Amino acid sequence: MEKRKVTVVGSGYVGLSLAVLLAQHNQVVVIDIDSERVDKINTKQSTLADAKIEAFLIEKELDISATLDKRSAYQGASFVVVATPTNYENDQFDTSSVDGVVEDVLGLNTKATIVIKSTIPLGHTKSLQEKHKTNRIIFSPEFLREGQALHDNLYPSRIIVGSHTEAAKEFANLLIQGALKQNIETLFVGETEAEAIKLFSNTYLAMRISFFNELDSYGLDKALDIKSIIEGVCLDERIGKGYNNPSFGYGGYCLPKDTKQLLANYKNVPQNLIQAIISSNQTRKDFLSDWIIDNKPSVVGFYRLIMKEGSDNFRCSAILGLISRIREAGIETIIYEPDIEKSYFDGIKVINNLNSFKEISDIVVANRNTSNLKDIQHKVFTRDIYGIN
Repeated sequence: MEKRKVTVVGSGYVGLSLAVLLAQHNQVVVIDIDSERVDKINTKQSTLADAKIEAFLIEKELDISATLDKRSAYQGASFVVVATPTNYENDQFDTSSVDGVVEDVLGLNTKATIVIKSTIPLGHTKSLQEKHKTNRIIFSPEFLREGQALHDNLYPSRIIVGSHTEAAKEFANLLIQGALKQNIETLFVGETEAEAIKLFSNTYLAMRISFFNELDSYGLDKALDIKSIIEGVCLDERIGKGYNNPSFGYGGYCLPKDTKQLLANYKNVPQNLIQAIISSNQTRKDFLSDWIIDNKPSVVGFYRLIMKEGSDNFRCSAILGLISRIREAGIETIIYEPDIEKSYFDGIKVINNLNSFKEISDIVVANRNTSNLKDIQHKVFTRDIYGIN
């Protein structure tokens, strides 16, 4: 396959993992607005916590560079992959970063196909095509886990491209070329259908998390053996064992905003389930907060804010909801989080001496249990049954 210039906009989980994947066989230029990230990539350092990305940057012969300059990044590119953040605000996604990139690329490159990887509302790709009177804008959803982003690109569950054009097929082939998995299921669908696949997939995962969390809430309230119930339920092959480990709720970059965006897209379409999934997540955090408060601790210690092992992200982490409720109850709270260098986080004292943290805390709240807490299990409050993410 002919080597192509591919420009990737954004160096977060989606952008950098795709850049590394594609740089095995193509010339990849990453453009970012953060000079520190650009410098890191140009010195073969990862911008985020992902062991496989770190290893590939050091060990593999990758044709990858990074820049702050739009003109040099976009000119000559066959594909421009948009992987910028789209936060959910005021009942809708803020797509300004995506829209701005599209404007810039169309102004600087007359041939490149723009592949949107950022999560966007249903119908947004088509509206951009109509606005700019072009079919050079397509959507291809990503299905990545934090800390496992490159792994999930090397071994994808499926490749979906929202277009039937030749350029769409070529882009899919680039993804297949970089992957290690063989015989990858590849699906070409309409633009809006591809957007829907992304939002409905993440909402289903949120629903499954919420289901097992509500099962756990019932078992906790009734003093039942929760593990045995989950194992019995999951022996049904129609249900299976994945995504069945209770937690404090779903969080992170994708599930909270994607579920809300999907609900917003329903508008006049009747629904009950989508709203229930979103409500369930808040109910879960409220229930667990009340459980902790009812034990009347003097000091509640929160062990790690990160979403999961191997991640450095605690944006929208479910544990933040528990912290807020417990602080409102007037209970002193402290945090152990090595990824925070400051002494305070949002007004809460950060203690990064683990032994001191354990000693001060009456209850240690941990979304996922760990060997670091083995000596104080009598203090630990967690809903983690299986010791996995």
